[in-house]
Amino acid sequence: MIARRKLLIAIGAGTFAVSFTALAQKPSSKAPRVGYLFSFTPAEGQHLWDACRQGLRDLGYVEGRNILLEPRWAEGRHDRLPELARELVRLPVDVLVAAATPANLAAKAATSTIPIVMVGVGNPIKVGLVTNLARPGGNITGRSLLTTELSGRRLQLLLEVLGRNVRVAALINPDNEVHAVFLEETREAAAKLGVQLETLRAGNEPEMRQAFEAAGAKRAEAMVFFDDPVLWSHRKQAVALAARYRLPVAYGYTDFVDEGGLISYGPDRPEQYRRTAIYVDRILKGARPATLPIEQPTKFELAINMKTAKALGLTIPQSILVRADRVIE
Repeated sequence: MIARRKLLIAIGAGTFAVSFTALAQKPSSKAPRVGYLFSFTPAEGQHLWDACRQGLRDLGYVEGRNILLEPRWAEGRHDRLPELARELVRLPVDVLVAAATPANLAAKAATSTIPIVMVGVGNPIKVGLVTNLARPGGNITGRSLLTTELSGRRLQLLLEVLGRNVRVAALINPDNEVHAVFLEETREAAAKLGVQLETLRAGNEPEMRQAFEAAGAKRAEAMVFFDDPVLWSHRKQAVALAARYRLPVAYGYTDFVDEGGLISYGPDRPEQYRRTAIYVDRILKGARPATLPIEQPTKFELAINMKTAKALGLTIPQSILVRADRVIE
């Protein structure tokens, strides 16, 4: 009888332990749901998605336990963004994180009540997302990349590398509303520098190939590649085309230089995505997007690929090398 009683106690204790563990692992019915809207493909954007999740983990969130995450991917097609945004709104999500200008415009059109956290937006005021960076108003806040102000600097870097004024092509995506702002800023910089600027357009990979071909036909000697999630998804092809046409190109993201691009200048992109978690956390704890200031990057990375420079027959000036954050030999 004693042995039998011990066995029953052991079984009961084991059952309780299993039930307790299962209960601990079961997500709370009150766990907030956060949606993520990306223009690019999962494969291309995995490291940025990982950065978003790492930021939440750093703040104590555990997926499936005290937070639920709902990523949506437009697979490089801006036309899919409006329906994906509406899908997240219908769930509904408690917060919606949107990456880059097209996704944020789609999110804004889908809801005026659910808080939206922007990331990767060049100029949120000029594209109509907010009216003020310090006090955004409405339901949108987050991080701005300030990429419009960097367009002129990238153009100047190209001239320093080439050592002379050249005919430069600016590659834009006409489906990305902020590119009109980028182009205006670049034209102003080109006028000050005495540079002739050619505008080329591409909204997908085939059009990008045609744009590089047109750059060759127009005798462009360099190119500024505007930041865009769709074109970024085709960065390997972009770098290959630049090599084929022997065209020095300045990019906004170091990802291009890692793939063999010549030079890039811009904010630390994964860090921008990681910091979206700070906004998500503050909003879930009761803060209103209207009163949360939009952050701007304070550190910019200059990256140079010396192998590519050598292949193009270019000598990178020492004045640029000493300023570079990363030099790929």
